[in-house]
Amino acid sequence: MRPFDPRLLRYARSSRGLLIALGLLSLVQAGLAIALAALLALSVTAVFEEGDDLAQLSPVVVALLAVVVLRPITLNLQESWSTKASARVKAELSGHVMAQVARLGPGWLVSARRSRLVVLLSSGLDALDEYFARYLPQLVASIVVPIVVIVALALADPLSALIVAVTLPLIPLFMVLVGWRTQVEQQRQWAALQTLGGHFLDVLRGLVTLKIFGRAEGQAVAIGEVSERYRRRTMRVLRISFLSSFTLELLATLSVAIVAVEVGLRLVDGGLTLRTALFVLVLAPEAYLPLRQVGVHYHASQAGLSAADEAFSILETPAPRPPEDTSDLGLTTVTFDDVTVLHDGRVEPSLATTFDITPGQTVALLGPSGGGKSTALDCLLGIEVPTTGEVRAGTCVVPASWRHQIAWMPQRPGFVRGTIADNVRIVAPAASDDEVELALRQSGADFVDELPAGIDTALGEGGAGLSVGQRQRVALARVFVRRTPMAVLDEPTAGLDGATERAVVSAIRTLRGDRTVVVVAHRPALAAEADQTVVIRPPRARGGHRE
Repeated sequence: MRPFDPRLLRYARSSRGLLIALGLLSLVQAGLAIALAALLALSVTAVFEEGDDLAQLSPVVVALLAVVVLRPITLNLQESWSTKASARVKAELSGHVMAQVARLGPGWLVSARRSRLVVLLSSGLDALDEYFARYLPQLVASIVVPIVVIVALALADPLSALIVAVTLPLIPLFMVLVGWRTQVEQQRQWAALQTLGGHFLDVLRGLVTLKIFGRAEGQAVAIGEVSERYRRRTMRVLRISFLSSFTLELLATLSVAIVAVEVGLRLVDGGLTLRTALFVLVLAPEAYLPLRQVGVHYHASQAGLSAADEAFSILETPAPRPPEDTSDLGLTTVTFDDVTVLHDGRVEPSLATTFDITPGQTVALLGPSGGGKSTALDCLLGIEVPTTGEVRAGTCVVPASWRHQIAWMPQRPGFVRGTIADNVRIVAPAASDDEVELALRQSGADFVDELPAGIDTALGEGGAGLSVGQRQRVALARVFVRRTPMAVLDEPTAGLDGATERAVVSAIRTLRGDRTVVVVAHRPALAAEADQTVVIRPPRARGGHRE
């Protein structure tokens, strides 16, 4: 994995300004290091060779104190800017990823591992904090500082500068050798974290069901095992990190020792002045220090780069072309013309059918489970692209933009934390309270009037606070609040008791007349409301026909 991914500059503009600021700060730090070495050499030689007293050295001492004070100030500025830039970069990447997910559409989201996306956007990108606050400043300094220091050494003592220039590349060479092994372990650790996060998220979603069937404790044991594997992998990464840091520190120390030995020998022979020798001995370690710090923080930074690479893979996924405008289609015949859908990894198609949907009528899709009814709805919604054939609205091929003309109620409607009104307005943000209340009455959700807070009743995650039947009717209200030419309902009566089913069927009857209603039906009461039925057979018994 590269020490710096140039895609950061493209997707996170904040990183550009940070790199410039870090480069300037590195120049300042290099200048301060040179000034510190020069002032120390001057003050020591002035005392031991020239016998100057404190009064004569006061300007030098003041300058030396100023340098000593300025060095930690520049380091604090560097850390502060880096931390702020990290927060901005994370916000930019998260925003770009969310925008890209919206462009890719629900079809991609269904096929993708949503748990990995949750881990990435919740805690994964937090690993960039260490990268920006610790690693990146040292990476920039490792480029700027050694060059400036070697130039300063060359002006004072060319031989010492040559030794530093020859030994300095050994550190990045060893970093690359160690980094190859670290990269493999770090990617495995990132994969283990995604597995742990996805498993934990799935368990939380199904915790109620697990408790009912007495399987919660077994899942707790499974999460414990996954956590233990993640702990062992983390300790393996840390072990490699500590050993590689020791290797780089030893290499840097030996390189400085070589400089010190040759300087000492020439000083004894009189080939070098004390001031020059002190200047070289104090300044030489500064050339190696940024590279040593890069090695120290390299391993911690890899988690951030792995998360960023995951974000970039999403951002670089080709998005569908902007679809044609179909805003004027209105009520029209929808034709499934020899549509076949073949999913990856499957030999036989998930859907193979041909049929028409007559405008202004209620159309029921019937057939056994696995026959392709949900896949047909995905094609109608533009979520699924047919492998062969096409879905047409009138004379136009149905694009993804046609979804804005469809009010859709999935089999398991989603709910967010908020009020009942908020959950109805998800599909129509501009709807007024009166429109929300009307939609709830039309959907048969009369129970809302009996609640103390009415439409302002707060719901928890997933619609907590409402029964399954109540959630179905609130979800159906979303269909009413959207004034669209077509309504698509995927098994709206699944899992409901008789009374609730009758209320939902009555509400669906209200939809008829001013729009086309397409409904997946398993129960006779719902199928009986249809003006026409289309049987979706399993692919081996290919075809769909109207009855």
